[in-house]
Amino acid sequence: MTKMNPLGAPRAGHKWRASTRHVDMATTPARPRPLKIAAAPQDVTIDLKRTAIIVVDMQNDFCAEGGWVDHLGADYTPDRLPIAPLQKLLPALRKAQVPVIWLNWGNRPDLANMPPNQIHLYKNSGTGIGLGDPLPGSGAPVLQKDSWAAAVVDELAPDPMDIKVDKYRISGFWDTPLDSILRNLDIRTVLFAGVNTDQCVLHSLTDANFLGYGCVLVEDCCGTTSPDFCRESTVWNVKKCFGFVTDSKKILKALKK
Repeated sequence: MTKMNPLGAPRAGHKWRASTRHVDMATTPARPRPLKIAAAPQDVTIDLKRTAIIVVDMQNDFCAEGGWVDHLGADYTPDRLPIAPLQKLLPALRKAQVPVIWLNWGNRPDLANMPPNQIHLYKNSGTGIGLGDPLPGSGAPVLQKDSWAAAVVDELAPDPMDIKVDKYRISGFWDTPLDSILRNLDIRTVLFAGVNTDQCVLHSLTDANFLGYGCVLVEDCCGTTSPDFCRESTVWNVKKCFGFVTDSKKILKALKK
């Protein structure tokens, strides 16, 4: 019998098999691994084989002393609230073979793909310290790929098997390979965590919803420096329009059953 060799990325959810004379595109899908989670507005059953968690912007610039938010004089500590629950949730999800995707601002040094409206977001008067400018003290360029400023906080050091995606907009689906990666992994459901709840988390989640993914906001694994009514509005809108809301304790409880 002719040997058939697999074709596809190592973690791809769907692979072809090929020989010198034949390509088999009709490979058998992985058997579902259902997991029922308590959530709002309804409980939801997800397929662990087709679920990923996206952790948004848990970076030094947003979550650490000496980062960009701290430099602005804002209280960055609310952005650190997801750290403790993520320290418990992420190992459990990895053990369940759920891909962990770090979706972080990671700009090009030349900002060649950043239009003025995005640069304005971080330097609205055209002066001061914005994207790519060195931070006082560390000298790290703000949110620049491979800089300390853009790195994931030490407390949440990514696992070597995790997937990293750089983003350049409030939504992580614009001008990035995120959608292609999710589809290649055969992902149908995405758990969302990170900062800021009402900004990059929300708009990445809404774009995922518009692309057809089932979206679950893990509320205690999200944080924001915005006023609390912004968080409340986000949670209300996710439950009303864009998906489901749960927390890490409910996911961990379901995984232990």
